[in-house]
Amino acid sequence: METLVAFLPLIVLVLIMYLLMIRPAQKRQKQMQEMQQSLERGDEIITIGGIHGTIESHDQKHMYVNVDEGSGTVLKFDRVALKEIVKDSEL
Repeated sequence: METLVAFLPLIVLVLIMYLLMIRPAQKRQKQMQEMQQSLERGDEIITIGGIHGTIESHDQKHMYVNVDEGSGTVLKFDRVALKEIVKDSEL
């Protein structure tokens, strides 16, 4: 019984760390995966580098982003470079 009481603060500390750090990180990772899965041609996006553009096409690992409508410049990015999909109300 004394052994359990001695480990109780450690168990509580691990539980608090899980609830405050690990669980929210898992939730953010799931949201990012869902956002990457929902990409469609024509979506306005922002990359982690701050580049704004429109999705031209995408595959399993990459997305092709039109960054300049006038010249038709298309850049290739890894899907993990996606920061956010810009909604029409944010434009």
